[in-house]
Amino acid sequence: MARGLLFVISGPSGVGKNSVLNGVLKERNDIFYSISATTRPPRRNEVNGKDYYFLTKDEFEKAIKSGELLEWALVYGNYYGTPRKAVEERLNNGQHVIMDLDIQGAANVRNNLPEAVLIFLLPPSREELKRRLLARKSEAKAAVEKRLACLEKELASITRYDYVVMNDLLENACRKVAAIITAEEARVDRGYWREQFLF
Repeated sequence: MARGLLFVISGPSGVGKNSVLNGVLKERNDIFYSISATTRPPRRNEVNGKDYYFLTKDEFEKAIKSGELLEWALVYGNYYGTPRKAVEERLNNGQHVIMDLDIQGAANVRNNLPEAVLIFLLPPSREELKRRLLARKSEAKAAVEKRLACLEKELASITRYDYVVMNDLLENACRKVAAIITAEEARVDRGYWREQFLF
């Protein structure tokens, strides 16, 4: 059995990672969504165990020390990370895994699992990104400006990714990411064709 593929959707804060991820999961219900853990407080309508695992700082730091996280980062004063066990089990059982991470998290995944497929989600413009961040109404204007100030640095990391998809229209972005998954499955070196073709 071929090992499953790990897909990481990444990009600047407010670019729509979660929206694209949810759209892709509607099209591809055979992919396991890896839920991240975080120490930031839940936004309205976010559910523990569905959107994130919301941990205390002490709980998160204990998980770091015990090696329970595939990757972790301190971002805007809060910890974010990916529980390792569920991801490794799914991949070893031949199932694809998809996750949405910030730039730092994606870089850490690439270091730990070089075969991961990294997809950078690009906003149509700086102005549109600012509009989306403000529309969330979950952060103060100063926090939004802080996130926008990191944009140039985040854009400079694009060359470390395998694919770039512009999230101008959500439907188009979802379709492109789903097409990337299909294309990666069809690569000869992935070996999935061996399971479908009997010699």
